[in-house]
Amino acid sequence: MVEGGKASGGPPIGPALGPTGVNIFQVVTKINEVTAPFSGLKVPVKIIVNPNDKSFEVEVGTPPTSALILKEIGAPKGSGEPNTNIIGDLTLDQLKTIAKGKATDITARDMKAAALIIAGTCVSMGVTIEGKTAKEFQKEVREGVWNEQLAEPLRE
Repeated sequence: MVEGGKASGGPPIGPALGPTGVNIFQVVTKINEVTAPFSGLKVPVKIIVNPNDKSFEVEVGTPPTSALILKEIGAPKGSGEPNTNIIGDLTLDQLKTIAKGKATDITARDMKAAALIIAGTCVSMGVTIEGKTAKEFQKEVREGVWNEQLAEPLRE
């Protein structure tokens, strides 16, 4: 995990790549280039090195759902007491934006299922959704209250 656009040749990247013989400066430059859109977020990065010619490939995953939620609500961290201390409210549009960003990483087959997964993360973070507790929101989604708003496709 590296902060978007701020990788360095120090630990953990430098020591991990040192024995491979690959140019660490080039790898760090590439990582910073491809993670720049995730500035301020920690993102998983996978570096694949070809030991024969020292070429490399950088694969970037999506940030954790919790990090995307915090970014959307503008909070620095989740609640230490999620059942009593609410740190922010997520709009349905923000939830759908997060769902689409995580579409390749989550097992949901549609927007409704993705909304339930993201709401589950909100439960443990002290984040409400449309002014309701995340558990209330999940109950309403299961009852079909949000069917019309969650009818759009998860993946393009």
